[in-house]
Amino acid sequence: MTKALTLYDLNSLVADVIDTALTRAYWVEAELSEVRENRGHCYMELIEKDDTGNVPIARASAKCWRNVWSAISPYFVRITGQQIHAGMKVMLQVHAQFHPQYGFSWIVDDINPEFTMGDMLRKRRDIVRRLQAEGVFDLQKGLRLSLFAQRIAVISSETAAGYGDFCSQLETNEYGFRFRVEIFPAVMQGEQVEQSIIAALDSINERESEFDAVVIIRGGGATADLSGFDTLELAENVANFPLPVITGIGHERDESVLDMVSFLRVKTPTAAAAFLIDQLSVTLGRIERAQTAIADGVRRKMEAEKMRIRHLESHIPVLFSVVRAKEEARLERLSRNLSEKTAELLHRSYYRLDLLGQRLRSGLKIRLSAEGHRLDMLDQRLHLLDPSLLLERGYSITLYKGRAVRSAAELEEGEVITTRFATGEADSRIEHRRQSSM
Repeated sequence: MTKALTLYDLNSLVADVIDTALTRAYWVEAELSEVRENRGHCYMELIEKDDTGNVPIARASAKCWRNVWSAISPYFVRITGQQIHAGMKVMLQVHAQFHPQYGFSWIVDDINPEFTMGDMLRKRRDIVRRLQAEGVFDLQKGLRLSLFAQRIAVISSETAAGYGDFCSQLETNEYGFRFRVEIFPAVMQGEQVEQSIIAALDSINERESEFDAVVIIRGGGATADLSGFDTLELAENVANFPLPVITGIGHERDESVLDMVSFLRVKTPTAAAAFLIDQLSVTLGRIERAQTAIADGVRRKMEAEKMRIRHLESHIPVLFSVVRAKEEARLERLSRNLSEKTAELLHRSYYRLDLLGQRLRSGLKIRLSAEGHRLDMLDQRLHLLDPSLLLERGYSITLYKGRAVRSAAELEEGEVITTRFATGEADSRIEHRRQSSM
């Protein structure tokens, strides 16, 4: 029966083979899918993707021990301006190590920062070309910052020293300008930079009318790990933002894509504050110059008007005499016309009154003659109705209580009535009355 090896013995054999076969170090290009530090050591997960850039076709683990990492990490940051992080492409110098207890690993001896710089530049150029193709790369440059930009939305970490410096610079400006600053907190370092800043921009966009500009500041922390500011989505959001966006994310070596698409890029948060102060000071200067120009213009106009008034004053007597002569002549003409018109009107009125008088006299005569004839007719009729004529013709009138009796029904038996004749009267008492059947 064949004797089996223990796992440790087998791993020791593999270690001996690797130590014998892979005796030198190798430079390898890979993408970091995970990076973590523990007790000064750096642990990395390496991947290689297919041509589409989506599916990993190779994986491996790598370690960089503390004594090496403490030397190469600061140098990498100094050259690239960024901490090593997931998603970054790197060129590593590694040698193989197989430990019987912990298995196989690639041990990192060195990192080439120039390779990473080249990859970063390639990515940055690709993003810039994409933005230019979309026609949004220069949109921010076409915006106009308000001459009175005092309402500022700030995207920064609330605890960042740069934010405090920015506010202090605005509050203590030599002109006494007052700014209204509102912070929209965001993560300014690490993998959450992109989405955090986009969320802050969305919040500001909902209140766009309340602000004049947006300032993105980062200073006060480490100058490394700026990859979050070199993303397509963040650049598109800033490029399309309706308000001017000023960036001061605290690095001088080169521009991030965010800096390129912004309205203005300054080096530091205090430089952003200084720009806003200078902007208002320029506006103040323009206002003061305009005030001076207006005052000078008014002064010159007043002097010209004073000279014109003095000139008019010297000509007033002459002008007045000319005007008076003209007005007197005009009044005389009007007076003559008035007299002529009045005389003509009176003559016409007298003639009209004479005609009316003649018509009135003729009409009165005719009316009086007609009325006289009517009175004669009435007199004749009245004469014919005289009761004495009836009495003389043999008629009599019966009176009861001073009134003529027309019906027997008006009388009561035993009443006294008076009968009037042409000559004299006679009283009688009613013994019996009867009414005619007619």
